[in-house]
Amino acid sequence: MSKDAKARVSRKGIWGWMFFDWAQQPFHTLIITFVFAPYFASAVAETPERGQQLWGYATGFGGLAIAFLAPVLGSIADASGPRKPWIVAFSIIGVIGCWSLWYAMPGTGSTAWILIAVAAALFGMEFAAVFNNAMMPDLVPRSELGKLSGSAWGLGYVGGLVSLVLVLGFLAAQAATGKTLLGFEPLFGLDAAAREGDRAAGPLTAVWYVVFILPMMLLTPDIKRRPSVAGAVSRGLSELGRTLKTLPARRSYFSFLLSSMFYRDALNALYAFGGIYAAGVMGWSITQIGIFGIIANLTGAAGAWFGGRMDQRFGPKAVVNVCIVLLSLACLLIISMTPTEILFIPLGASAGNLPDTLFYVAGILIGAAGGSIQAASRTLLVDQVPRENVTEAFGLYALSGKATTFIGPLAIAWATGFFASQRIGVSPIIALFLIGAVLLLFVHSRYEPAEAQPA
Repeated sequence: MSKDAKARVSRKGIWGWMFFDWAQQPFHTLIITFVFAPYFASAVAETPERGQQLWGYATGFGGLAIAFLAPVLGSIADASGPRKPWIVAFSIIGVIGCWSLWYAMPGTGSTAWILIAVAAALFGMEFAAVFNNAMMPDLVPRSELGKLSGSAWGLGYVGGLVSLVLVLGFLAAQAATGKTLLGFEPLFGLDAAAREGDRAAGPLTAVWYVVFILPMMLLTPDIKRRPSVAGAVSRGLSELGRTLKTLPARRSYFSFLLSSMFYRDALNALYAFGGIYAAGVMGWSITQIGIFGIIANLTGAAGAWFGGRMDQRFGPKAVVNVCIVLLSLACLLIISMTPTEILFIPLGASAGNLPDTLFYVAGILIGAAGGSIQAASRTLLVDQVPRENVTEAFGLYALSGKATTFIGPLAIAWATGFFASQRIGVSPIIALFLIGAVLLLFVHSRYEPAEAQPA
């Protein structure tokens, strides 16, 4: 029997693991991106500028804690065995942090505790994901990991979209009308003046997470505890030390961490600055930007699902390469347009609605390729390490993803100021994608098509 022919867990166990992405995605959609973060900056902080600054500090310090601790705790977890106890511990921190955001009243005097809650929520949710990701290689044979990762990531996008519709369509009232985006009175009598609909994103995220993480906790099997747990801490730290010393010599593994560091930083910057660019250059309204976000989420789900199938057929490295090309082309298409210009060609009033349409096309590419590249990256990382070190590997993956998140925003800020152009200012994103593509040349995928494997 080939090594790849290991037994898979039950269908219930696989669906339980996939539902973790469904459970966690509303944290990123509602808290970090679309609802609570804008509410904090516009209504809680003294000024929007101060709000953006404070939000950056909260998420930045939370990210730094993850970056420094993830590899260490991952190594300890690999030495001790089961991942679920770690998921439970960090989930409690994340859920408490999210629930606390309900008490972030508009115009509150002190924001320190709110920022601590945000950092705690980020810390808990991201760490829970590290240990959940580490369970993936033990669920199905290697040849099916790409399909599993893509399906789970796509399910997560759908969960984020459903939660966003719930909040904007039924809970959060618009200040001008007192009605939700769908024209309804807010459910549960939520007070629009007190922004209770926006604040409800915190408790909703917490309850959603607790409910939908249960299938994974109850149905998905965990690995057994190691025979000797007493020395797990010292063994884990020793193993991490050996890994860090030998990492530069492990060319494929080291190159993947560096490559993913650059292309994930580019993708995060693209997500963070896409709406700002659409408003500043294209003159889009909040409604248009919202539609753009919905399209990106829908195509992200579809892209992750389809990319998982392509991962299974061609391997994760090929999927990542194609996605980098598509994302770079989408960026190039975006910066080539204004309301009166397409592909850097001035058309004046004759351009009509074509620039807006092409901008939506770019959003489709970004959503589809963005979902697919993140799913395939999980699979490609698994290919770089022995199974017994996979939690440590996801810890280092978290470190590489957090350690340089400042590069994209600072590069965009510098280019925007130097060239005095918002369009040219986002061009460093393309450069980051290309650096990631070059480093990916030194990465190997141990995956082989089924027909090429020995019987």
